[in-house]
This record gives sequence, C-alpha cells and structure tokens, in this order.
Amino acid sequence: MSLHLKALPSLSDNYIWLIINDADSSAIIIDPGRSEPCTRFLTQENINPIAILVTHRHWDHVEGIEKLVEVYDLPVYGPASENIPCRSKALEIGDRFKLPDFPLNFEVIDLSGHTEGHIGYLTDGMFFSGDTLFSSGCGRLLGGTALQLHNSLQRIKALPRDLTIYCTHEYTIDNLHFALKVEPDNEEIQLRLDEAKALRSNNQPTLPFTIDQEILYNPFLRTDRQSIKNAVAQHSGQDIETSEDCFRYLRLWKDGF
Repeated sequence: MSLHLKALPSLSDNYIWLIINDADSSAIIIDPGRSEPCTRFLTQENINPIAILVTHRHWDHVEGIEKLVEVYDLPVYGPASENIPCRSKALEIGDRFKLPDFPLNFEVIDLSGHTEGHIGYLTDGMFFSGDTLFSSGCGRLLGGTALQLHNSLQRIKALPRDLTIYCTHEYTIDNLHFALKVEPDNEEIQLRLDEAKALRSNNQPTLPFTIDQEILYNPFLRTDRQSIKNAVAQHSGQDIETSEDCFRYLRLWKDGF
C-alpha cells in the first residue's frame, strides 16, 4: 500500500487533508472549507478524488463541498446528526466503512463537544480529529458541552500512543504560549514551541503529531495532573478536584487568553 498525506492550506489557518493513493492517483478529501485549493492541486497533480469525509458542520469545513460535488460528482460522508451539505452517507458513532478501490477501512469515533455531533475518522495508524484536538490545544465549545469535549479528548488519549493525529487548524504556536502560562516549568512545552517556530518560519505545517507527543505538553490532555489542577484553581478561584472540573475551567481560561 502506497499512500501519502497532503495538507492544503485554506483560509487563514485551516488545512484540508488529502489521503492520496499513489497506486492509482486517487484521493479522499477531508473537511474542504474551500474548493479552490483542492481543484487547483488535483488538476496540477492529475489526481482523481473519490470521496469527501467531513468531521462537523462548521462553514470552514464544509463550504467547498457543493462545488467539489458539482465538478467531480463525489459521495459525501458526514455525521448523521449535523447539517452537512450534499451528504450522501450519514454516519453514526461506531460505523465502519470502506470506499471502493481505496485501501483503507475507516471507523467513526465520537468526538462531540466542539459541536454536538462532531466525529473523527480512525484508519490505519491515522486519526482525523477535525476541531476536537489541536496540537497543544483543543476546540472551543460551539454546540456541545465541556463534559462531552473532555470525554472526547479522553477517548483520543486512550487510542494507541503512536497514532498520528491530523487536525485542521494551524494554532500550535498560540496554543503553546497558553500551555506555558499554565505550566511554566514544563520544558517539553518550550522544546515544542522552538520546533513549531522553526517549522512556521520555513512555511511548513506544525502538523501532524502523535498522541505520545501531545501528552507531554498539551494541557487539555493533562487535566488529571495535580500541577494543572493547581494552576487552574489559582486562576479560576474554584476548588478543582476532578479532571472534568479542571478541563471545564481550563477551557474557560483559554477562551479569555
């Protein structure tokens, strides 16, 4: 199996992911907020798209779908509980599916919280997390609840540690500045920040990343740690005992950062 991933920059800080099968120059498009980056790259590289996968309903993940369906007549897979343009396959949590003539099997994972019906796609050592888990951060609450988002992050954290995460925004440097505010003595944060700045200075994405890496410096995956609980308690003025409480007030802290 010969596959590779391509990140297409879109809007100010989005990435549209393409999974490309080198054997027959076919591709799956994930979260196309714009059609133009996709059509430009596909035409230039003579690649044939076969499907669109969508993680959630927000405009910067779906606005390119109608044009792409018009040009390429593509099936659109997306969460059953959200309004996805041109959706032809409504997906439920736990669904498994395979696209014809493409060498991957996908599993649908519950990532509710950022939105009420957000899903993720798990396949062959790769996980497409949409706006749920970012490098060094997580999504805002824009439809779901703090408890849902906390549980979704714990679900991701329980996946194999060497799993590669493909999220959809270039927020890494800003997220790391917040992480340093929460854990100023965590040397892993500064190491990752230096790495991210070097990548961006060369116009390279800071993505993808592994769960194993994120657990070292992403405060939203570390809400069970006493150092994080102490920092959140001091900032919020609340008694923080559980990981769920810590996450709720950490998310509020980040919202105002």
